[in-house]
Amino acid sequence: MRALVVDDDQLIRSNVAEVLSNEGWDVSEAPSVERALALLEDDEWSLVFCDVRLSADGDRDGYHVLRRFTEEQPDAQIILMTGHGSAVGALDAVSSGAYDYLMKPFEIGDIKRISQAVVRGLKKRERRKITDELPPPPSVYTSDIDLIGVSAAFVEVMKLVGRVAATNLPVLITGESGTGKEIVARAIHRRSRRADHPFVAVNCGALPAELIESELFGHVRGSFTGATVDRRGLWQEADHGAVFLDEITETSLAFQVKLLRALQEGEVRRVGSNQTLRVDVRVIAATNRDADEEVRAGRFRQDLLYRLNAVTINLPPLRERREDIRPLANYFGGRTIGPDARSVSFSKEAMWLLENYEWPGNIRELENAVVRAVALCDQIVRPEDLPERVRRSYRPGVSAAATGSSQLGPVNSTDDSVLSLAELERRHITRVLARTGGNKQAAARILGIDRTTLQRKLERYELEGGGTNAAAQS
Repeated sequence: MRALVVDDDQLIRSNVAEVLSNEGWDVSEAPSVERALALLEDDEWSLVFCDVRLSADGDRDGYHVLRRFTEEQPDAQIILMTGHGSAVGALDAVSSGAYDYLMKPFEIGDIKRISQAVVRGLKKRERRKITDELPPPPSVYTSDIDLIGVSAAFVEVMKLVGRVAATNLPVLITGESGTGKEIVARAIHRRSRRADHPFVAVNCGALPAELIESELFGHVRGSFTGATVDRRGLWQEADHGAVFLDEITETSLAFQVKLLRALQEGEVRRVGSNQTLRVDVRVIAATNRDADEEVRAGRFRQDLLYRLNAVTINLPPLRERREDIRPLANYFGGRTIGPDARSVSFSKEAMWLLENYEWPGNIRELENAVVRAVALCDQIVRPEDLPERVRRSYRPGVSAAATGSSQLGPVNSTDDSVLSLAELERRHITRVLARTGGNKQAAARILGIDRTTLQRKLERYELEGGGTNAAAQS
C-alpha cells in the first residue's frame, strides 16, 4: 500500500496525497522527475499519480516516469494527470501502460475510485498468487492519425481504445455517420501487436450481396460467370493482421452465417471450393445503426452480434463534444492550406457559428465546411465564407437559464435584436460556465484561453464564475 504523488504544484501534490492517506495508503511526494526516479530506486510502489508536465525537468516528463516504472516496477499502477489533456494523450498514456489518465480539474471521487480499484486488484493478485511474468506493454507509438479532441467524452473513448488495442478481442465501433469510426479502428490496429501486419478495410454497404462473399473469402476459377482465375479474398490478405468491416449491419443474413463461422473457427472457404483455409485475423466492425434494434427487427443475427461486440466503443456525435470543434477546425484549416502557405485564422463570429451548429454530418461535415471556407477566404474565415446551412443555424434548445439571458434567435435575423459580438461572447462564456458548474479552469480549457484571460472577461462582462476544485487546479 505504498503510493507516490509526483507534481511540481505543491497544492495538488498535498491534496492528492491527503485523499490517498485517508484511503489507507502510505504516501510519499516528489516535486520533480529526478526525485521520482530516486524514490523508484529506493522502494517498491503500488500506485503512482504523476503530472504530465513537470517544470525544470528538461525533456523528461510524466511519460518518462511512466516508461521507467513500467520497465522496472511493472506491477505499479500509474495514473497520469494533466491540465492540457487531449484524446491522443489519453490514447498514448493508456496504451503505453498507464492505469488511467485524468484531466484537471478532476474530482476527489476520481482519486478514491482509482485507489479502491487498485486495492481490489492487489487483493485479487494475492489470492491468486500470480507469479508468472506478464508480457510487456507495447512500445509508445507517436500518433500520426486524425484523432483531434480535448473533450472529456472523446478522451474517455480514447482511454478505452488504448486498453483494448493490446488485446486480441473483436471490437464493435458504433456511432453516427462521420464520427470517425475507421480512424478509431486504425488507431486500435496501429497500437496492437498486429501493427506490422495488414489492416484491410471493407465497406460492407458498398458491396452487392452476391459479391461480398467472393470479395472477402475469395473464389476458385469457374465458380461463377467471370471467375476466370483463382482469387485470394481480403480475409487472406489480412492474415495475422486486422479486417475492418464497416457498416456490418448492411450485410445479408445468408452472409452473416458464413461470417459467423469464419469468426468461430478461424477458417474460410473460397466460393466454389471444398477446402477450408486457416486464417488468423482480428475483426473490428462498425455500424451507424442501433445493432440491438437490428437484431430485434430480424435483420441481424444475435449470435453474430455477440461474437463481434466483445468490446463495444461508442463514438459520441460532434454536437455532444463541442469543445473539440475549435481544435478540429484549426486542424482542418491548417491541413488544407499546406505547410508553405500563410496561416488561416477564424473570426470570432465564424467560430461561434461553427461551435453552435448541430453538425448532423459530424466531423466529415465540419471538414467539408472548413475546406470550403478556407478556399473562399482571404486568410481570415468569416461568416460569409461558411456554407449557408451553417450561417442560418442557431441552437433553439438553449434556455434562458443556460445562457443567462433570453433564448438565442437565428444568427441572420433581420429584426432589431441582432446581437453584438461582445454580447455573443458574454453569452457563450455564461453557457460554458453553466456547463462546467462554474469551474473557471475547466471553462478556460473549453474556451481555448488561459485562466487569467477568462478572469478579465468575467470582470469586463460583470459575470460571476463559480468556485473551482482546489484539489485539482494547476
